[in-house]
Order: sequence, then C-alpha cells, then structure tokens
Amino acid sequence: MTKLFLKYLSIIVTIYLLSLIFYTIQISSIPALLIMGLVLLAVNLLLKPILLLITLPLSLLTLGLFSFIVNAWTIMIADHFVTSISMGGFFNSLLAAFIIVFFNQLFTGMNKGAC
Repeated sequence: MTKLFLKYLSIIVTIYLLSLIFYTIQISSIPALLIMGLVLLAVNLLLKPILLLITLPLSLLTLGLFSFIVNAWTIMIADHFVTSISMGGFFNSLLAAFIIVFFNQLFTGMNKGAC
C-alpha cells in the first residue's frame, strides 16, 4: 500500500472514531467522510508546507510541537470546505490531529513490518 493511501486511511478512521466518542463531531454520511478525507489530504499536500514554513520560528521555539497546531488548522480548513461534517471547533481538531498522527505512524509501522 502506498504512503498516501495509509494517510488517507488514518484520516478516515480517526474522524469516524472521534465522531463515535464525541457528540460535537458530526458526520452526516459515509460519502461525506470519504470526501472529508480527500479534502484533508489535499489541504495537507498543498497548504500544510506553506503553513509550516510560515510558522517555522514558533515550531523551533516549541521543539516541533507547534506542528500539531498547524495540523489542527488544516483540519479546520478542510472542515470549512466539507459542509456535511462538523468537527466542533479547535480542540476537537487538535485531538483529531494527535490521533491522525498516531494512526498514521501505526499503519506505516504495520506496512514496514509486512514487507
């Protein structure tokens, strides 16, 4: 499996699991969840490098932890474009960013172990 597909899978799994746990994260349908995954993947590929470059001094001061804030911003941007999903604010997006990174590392580690 490719790295992009694993990232897409981690996004979808995370948002779905968080919607089951938190009532503030609402998903209207499964196709909306799939579209949200694609939009977030596109935002991560296009806007995230620019945001990381702009916030590089803050990231250096916080030893890279500010990148989670940038991840939360990208989730909020994708949430703005997909109207049938509501992430419920910054803190839910920040939690989703942490868990997406966790699942992405988990899926990548499983893929390396299988080869």
